[in-house]
Amino acid sequence: MSGFDKDWLALRETADQAARDMGLVEELATYLQGMDRPFILDIGCGTGSTLRSLQDHLPRYTGWLLLDYDPVLLEEASRRAGTSANVAFRQHDLNDIAGLTLDEASVVTASALFDLCSEKFCAALADRLAAAGCGLYAALNYDGVMRWSPEHPLDGQMTDLFNRHQRTDKGFGPALGPDATACLAGHLKARGFIVTTAESPWRLDESSAALQAEFLGGLRQPLLEASELPDTAIGEWLEFRLATIGTPGASCLVSHRDLLALPG
Repeated sequence: MSGFDKDWLALRETADQAARDMGLVEELATYLQGMDRPFILDIGCGTGSTLRSLQDHLPRYTGWLLLDYDPVLLEEASRRAGTSANVAFRQHDLNDIAGLTLDEASVVTASALFDLCSEKFCAALADRLAAAGCGLYAALNYDGVMRWSPEHPLDGQMTDLFNRHQRTDKGFGPALGPDATACLAGHLKARGFIVTTAESPWRLDESSAALQAEFLGGLRQPLLEASELPDTAIGEWLEFRLATIGTPGASCLVSHRDLLALPG
């Protein structure tokens, strides 16, 4: 499967970093501090945003292995990581869950990944994590809530359409979309993990105008594919939303959830 565009990943990184729940990051750091050689396996790493977001908060001797299927994103992640001796990179198709090297991993991390995955994927990963005694930090999974100001009569319907599209196959089977965090938490709790979740919403205003415009542009095709509305209705709604970006009081909230699961 192909990766995301690196320009989109760069555009969203500031909003992602601001959204992460720092309470869970601190809990993860405390967990790793009790280990002689903490090691993180970051799956679906993209350009390395999880590494950049967490590295300064975790023990400095923590080792990292970043996995992604897209060699272009891996190359960018490596470039941005510089010459750190504690960070390595490897190409890997995440559909091969059995091939994940968990023997030395203390925790698996992933950002904005599990809402693209199926329940089968989550169950199989939970089995591997339980067998290895390995924790999971899964951040920024979309949870189905979008709110705008000023409001438009079609806001709710457009969110519902997008959520419907989010449940289609994204390369890992029928995607969980907004149900990802709850599903993942259920599978991990059933296998004895101590699971904590927290909200991690994007809160976008005039300072994030470029991200809002790109996000709305990216909604067009999913809405058209999921909708029974006339194309003109979707176009008019998008034109309204784009026109409000940067106006006084205008804002956009896109809700996500973070999850930390540690062996019980």
